[in-house]
Amino acid sequence: MAVKSVLKMADWSLGVDLSGSGPIFEAECTTCAESSGAKDGTSSPEEWCLQHAGRTGHTGYRGMITSFFRATCHAKSAS
Repeated sequence: MAVKSVLKMADWSLGVDLSGSGPIFEAECTTCAESSGAKDGTSSPEEWCLQHAGRTGHTGYRGMITSFFRATCHAKSAS
């Protein structure tokens, strides 16, 4: 027999998910669209930009950061 519960009212909150990895960083050249690839730390994409600039002379880059969130239910008791 399955147990089923019904929440009449609930509040939800959204926060940064600290259970997994931290933010993911990536850089992309705005001239040729070549990418650094996704990395856990900021230094690798930044270093990639400087190396790419030195190799190609390209000077514009797009920085992308992916963060993770988790929704949490805070059930209210029915009155």
